[in-house]
Amino acid sequence: MTDHIDGALALSWMNRFTEDFHDAQQALTDLDRQAGDGDFGTNLASALRKVVAELPTAEDATFASVFTATANGFLATGGTSGPLFGMWFRAISRSTAPEGTGTDLLAQGVAAGLAKVQQLGGASVGDNTMIDALAPASQSLLDASTNGLTVDKALTSAAEAARAGAASTAELLAARGRASYVGELARGVEDPGAVTVAMFFEAGAAVVSG
Repeated sequence: MTDHIDGALALSWMNRFTEDFHDAQQALTDLDRQAGDGDFGTNLASALRKVVAELPTAEDATFASVFTATANGFLATGGTSGPLFGMWFRAISRSTAPEGTGTDLLAQGVAAGLAKVQQLGGASVGDNTMIDALAPASQSLLDASTNGLTVDKALTSAAEAARAGAASTAELLAARGRASYVGELARGVEDPGAVTVAMFFEAGAAVVSG
């Protein structure tokens, strides 16, 4: 049982996410080629290289410093997805306490980041974007907070909700982004941004659950 995500766990979370993304980069690029311009994997890989360069050492890591470095790396990356992920990570970085981040703070940070991404990108659930995974994950964390779940159980639930949301995008017609230009041709293709959100929560759940 884990009550808080401290700096060491946050660093392990981001390192695990980076490794998982590297393994899935080609598959994500292939998804984007079917529904967009094919640069999603390249852009986010570039962002993660910048993140790794900015991450604090294990001795100096705090939850806030890890996610601030993550936000900075994404915000310094071109394209559409990089800045959106960056603003989301920035909101998460601000939801912490001296002992680390528990379920309540994590839920608040993810929800604040979701609101910022929706404000900037204008997407809602059903538009076939990262929001289709992020919104259910956020709601799952808020529910976990209300029910008093520890952060490891909360992340496991959020990961399941995010993965289900990502899978749902295969049957959606995009209303935002380049995928909206191809219409029915993108039917059956999961949104790579939504898949990446699911991977992020799955990495967190794996690390925090130990």
